[in-house]
Amino acid sequence: MTIRSVFVTIFILIASVASAADTVVGTWKTENGETSVIDHCGANYCIVAKSGRYAGQQIGFFSGRADTYTGRLTDPRTKTTYSGRLTVSGNSLKLRGCATSVLCKTQIWTRLN
Repeated sequence: MTIRSVFVTIFILIASVASAADTVVGTWKTENGETSVIDHCGANYCIVAKSGRYAGQQIGFFSGRADTYTGRLTDPRTKTTYSGRLTVSGNSLKLRGCATSVLCKTQIWTRLN
């Protein structure tokens, strides 16, 4: 095996480990058919609406790893912020926002990329 192929193999392994750790990062189709992007925001993650009436607005900020994340979700219509929980399962993202522990709403988004 040449040195070049060793470096290529190491690079591929590092890239696959990094992408597995950030399963939440990507473009998502929301329940209303619009798109939002989840990406790194410093050491945390941000959700930004990419299409529709609220395009360009940050609608979430959270932290976590693996498949479960917690933080804040904002309803762009009312500008109300809720405590939130995101759970990734394959190409599905479950978002749960709560005003109190009993007043919660859940949405399921689908990965586009």
